Amino acid sequence: MLFMEISPIVREKASLILAEIQKAKSILLHCHPSPDPDSIGSALAMKSALERMGGKATVIQGDSELSEAYKHFPGAEKIVPKNFFEIDLKDFDLFIILDCGNMEMISHRKPVVFPNELRTVIIDHHASNKGYGNISLIDISSPATTFIIFQLFEEWNVKLTYDIAINLLIGMYSDTGGFKYLPTDYRVLMAAAECAKIAPDYTEFIFIAENSQSKESIYFEALALGGIETFCGDSVAISAVSHDDLKKKNIPIHTTAESEVANTLKSVIGWNIGILMIEVDPGKIKVNFRSRDPKRFDVSKLAAALGGGGHRAAAGVCLMTTLSGAKELIVEKIKELYTI
Repeated sequence: MLFMEISPIVREKASLILAEIQKAKSILLHCHPSPDPDSIGSALAMKSALERMGGKATVIQGDSELSEAYKHFPGAEKIVPKNFFEIDLKDFDLFIILDCGNMEMISHRKPVVFPNELRTVIIDHHASNKGYGNISLIDISSPATTFIIFQLFEEWNVKLTYDIAINLLIGMYSDTGGFKYLPTDYRVLMAAAECAKIAPDYTEFIFIAENSQSKESIYFEALALGGIETFCGDSVAISAVSHDDLKKKNIPIHTTAESEVANTLKSVIGWNIGILMIEVDPGKIKVNFRSRDPKRFDVSKLAAALGGGGHRAAAGVCLMTTLSGAKELIVEKIKELYTI
């Protein structure tokens, strides 16, 4: 494999995590709600590596069905279509929790409780993660969980296969916004290049992931972009879509999961924070935050202040209130946190 600088925190935790893996007879992996390529790629790459190491690993899909855009990822067909509460935790003695900034990202259905006998390992890169596992590897210098896993495989001398390389590369590519977002650095590009060398047709996988939208998702984009409001001296742009509007337009909730509306809003000069609010159920608001200038407007702080989490440039939260109540709460919190 590639010789590269390994993050100190990864190097510190690698042997501890490996010891847990070697003791485990059966390992549980999962995808977080509305999983993105970093979540899915992390789980599938880890499953492949664990099996190459002689272990037994199961990936469950979690709360959400796998998007059509990601069903072509190598190994995706082996993901078990169950959420955290539909499995028997007695079947596992280790749970490796990937790309989840808090326990709510394991499942939104109800509070998650770990039985005493289940060992837990957290591998994540979100600054909001306070560490809730028996072992917690949280590397905020990494722009993607898949990059942390690449480094772990380096430390464990796991040889990258084609399937592992594709899953790691797509995760890194996606979570960095195509290598545009901080803290992407030369190490990430070196890791991506190593994966691309092993899987030179990686562009085909990225093409499918980025070009598998349904017509309903386009109708949603039109609906969301048709109702934009600005706040804080025209510095914050918010698009809010009600549950009733989704029903009227026959737009299924799952087609909104990969929406780029918040990114579109922050692409406008002067709109420093772009926000998409979706009432996924009456009184349940899913909120996506995007920042045009993550150094000045770190939206992970905004999300954390509201009970969510994420990155400096991209974060989110789920609020149990009305659309108008959520909008008022968010604008008030923005005024508290930032100089606008």
